[in-house]
Amino acid sequence: MTLPPSRPLAGKLTAAFLSSLLPSPPPPDLLLIFAAALSFLIVVKNPFSTPLPRLNLRRRSLPPKAMSRTNPPRPTLVFSSPESLSDWLKPRLPPGALASWGTSPGTKTVNNLWIELSQGETSLFLPSLSQDRSSEALNLEEDEQQTIPLRAVHVAIVKIRNSRGALLVESHQLLSDGTVRKRGRPLSEKMRPGETVEDAALRAVREELGIAASSSVKLVPGSYVVRVEEKASVSYPGLPARYILHSIEAQVESLPKEGEFSTEETGEGEEELSIGSAVFVRKHFWKWIDDYDGNSGNSSV
Repeated sequence: MTLPPSRPLAGKLTAAFLSSLLPSPPPPDLLLIFAAALSFLIVVKNPFSTPLPRLNLRRRSLPPKAMSRTNPPRPTLVFSSPESLSDWLKPRLPPGALASWGTSPGTKTVNNLWIELSQGETSLFLPSLSQDRSSEALNLEEDEQQTIPLRAVHVAIVKIRNSRGALLVESHQLLSDGTVRKRGRPLSEKMRPGETVEDAALRAVREELGIAASSSVKLVPGSYVVRVEEKASVSYPGLPARYILHSIEAQVESLPKEGEFSTEETGEGEEELSIGSAVFVRKHFWKWIDDYDGNSGNSSV
């Protein structure tokens, strides 16, 4: 007996098996019924006839976490001395950029950057290498020297307002080398490793506005805002910077309520003087302004 070509393979094998067992050829219709029934049982009972359930290997999407209000410890390049840092930076920065550090007005020196790295106020790293090249064609040493490093800084910004709502802004700074650096921004301070924005804000008030001001400062609940800026650094020309700006509002009772005034810096100088040739802030100059868009000032710290 010949089954139709469209009959499944299991049906063909079953029909052939039954034909070999019976002494005389059964009626074709009866043989087909038995073959179909037996094929159905084989398919149902055979555990291998049903595909195994697939494992879901797709990574579960988690809701994004809120950005931390602290300056978290993070990996960074480490250098044993300002000289080793200078040697590493020189082939990776645009020509002449490193030579301008500490010589152009308002800039800082390699020693300043090394102090920031040593104290954890700044991290320095190379952006991720391009992933579209094969490993055979990738020369790591050459690629690293062609990649400009990125400086990342967590900054606490303290927005202080007077009774009529005007904002206190630092107009400029007097540096230790006698140069003046323009600012045009609210009170700002680099955050230390593990420091919260609240602690950094209180330290900024104490070091830049004076101890009398910090004793009467009140942070405004619910005023915290964080944003990220990427721009060229004024302090270190040729070195791109990523600023993670943690902003909080504060009320300070003992400040002048109107006009312009100046304060002495108390948080910088000792470490910079011990290293030598590092530039630090000697004096801050402040004024009250009615409007501030956050984009006109110099965010470099």
